[in-house]
Order: sequence, then structure tokens, then C-alpha cells
Amino acid sequence: MGPAQAARMGEQTNLWEQNSLWQPQGPAQPSASAEPSELAEPSAPTQHQAPELLLILDTETTGLEPSRAQCIELGAVLFHVPSRSVLSQVSFLMPAQRNPAQHVNGIAPQITQLSQPWQAGLTCFEAMLEAADAVLAHNVAFDRQWFGIDPLPPIHKPWICSMEDIHWPSERHLRPNPSVRDLALAYGVPVWAAHRALTDCTYLVQVFERCTELEALLQAAMEPRQLFRANLPYAERHRAKEAGFRWNDPVRGAWSRRLSDREVAALSFAVEAVEVAEAA
Repeated sequence: MGPAQAARMGEQTNLWEQNSLWQPQGPAQPSASAEPSELAEPSAPTQHQAPELLLILDTETTGLEPSRAQCIELGAVLFHVPSRSVLSQVSFLMPAQRNPAQHVNGIAPQITQLSQPWQAGLTCFEAMLEAADAVLAHNVAFDRQWFGIDPLPPIHKPWICSMEDIHWPSERHLRPNPSVRDLALAYGVPVWAAHRALTDCTYLVQVFERCTELEALLQAAMEPRQLFRANLPYAERHRAKEAGFRWNDPVRGAWSRRLSDREVAALSFAVEAVEVAEAA
């Protein structure tokens, strides 16, 4: 979870909004006349094991790009999947001289400069990371880019994106690429605050506590994924959007999404693999 003035244009989704609990449109509501999703329910996974210890994390930053911004808050929860239990959690601010995103995350830069043992929090986070089997974030593409930049350590564990990699049950009536707020409301979690790192982690924990099929969802999410672009004419672009593809992000001038082989097979339209260089 550059400055907020860098709003996405047209059909492109705002990165902060993807992480945020507060999104203008809210979760999709069930409707008897709703069309079926373009991405059908994939068949059951067979090879990859669900993680037992899951590190759920979220970041708050001063902007969208690490080259021009910094991470100012990290929150993390070490979650035991079989028992649906929180084992440990940590959240801390890191010093910043300025925060152009203060109106988004509510973190005043002068507060980050107050004396406090944030280094101890970072040490605790590193121990939690070492214990985890996998790392989960809501919009991994955003959160992952801040790690490996001082003072945050690099992360070499498998990543799971709760927004893109988890195929949430259809009976929850979630739109593609749901927000944390969407998930919370779909699972009956009261929404009482937003856009601080540990708060967003806590909402995901409460969703997972209520999710009876969590192991199967995580197992499927662990499958290798590749970036694909949709091969659809302009008049049918809505089909890509309904299947969770995003316009112009990360592939310029295309609808694209990371998919497993099973998810590709479940699509009702053609796609083609995208090389990493094309998504730069």
C-alpha cells in the first residue's frame, strides 16, 4: 500500500487506489443480469504447496516511483495459515524530510523524524521475513519495488499478490483486481480505517481468517505466472477489462495481466506472452 498528483489517465488504474481501502467504485454488487466473467474458474492446482507461514506486508510511500520517492512506513504480519493465527506483527515509520503523499496516507514528515527505535522494528521485520515461506502484498508490483533500497532488505522469497494472483471465489461477487476494501466488505470485515500500513495488513488477516478455502487459493496463487497481452479488437476491449487485464500497465498501449498456464487456458480470448523488456 510520484506524488498523488500523478493521476492515471483514462482506463488505467491508480496504484495508490489499488492498495487503498478507499476506492470510489467500491466492490461489485451481485446482479442476476451480470455477465459471466471472461476468466472462468481454473481447474484445481496439482503441484504447488500452499505456504504455512505467510508474511503479509504493506508499505506507505512518499510517491509512486522509488527513483523519486521513499518508503516511510512498513507494516507486516506473520500469519500461520493452518490455524488462521497471527504469530507476530510489526509496524514502524522511517525518517523522511518531505511527504508529497501526506494527503493520501496522512503521515506528516515531521512525525517521521521524531526519535523512535525504528531500526529495532526493521530487525524484527527481517526475522519475520526469514521465518516466512512466502510474502503476500496487495498489489505486489508496487510494494516489491521498495525492497532492496536502503534501509529495506531485498526479498528473495516467493511473492503472492492478493489483488492479481488469488482467484477469489465467484460467490463473493468481487470485481477483477479488487481493493482491500472490496475484500473486507465481501468477507464481512468491518471497515473502520484506511491507508496505514499495518491497518491494511490487518484487514487482509481478517479476510484470511474467514476464508475457508484459503489453502487452495494460496496453492493456486503460487503457480508460476507470466505476463500476457490480450489479442482483442478495440470494440471488444471490455472483455479484457472484465478478465482483470489492465490498460497501459505495465505494457504500454496494451491490455495485460500476469497469468498462470491454467488461467490462460480458461480465457475465452487469445493472448500472447510479453517479454520483460516490452513491459519496461
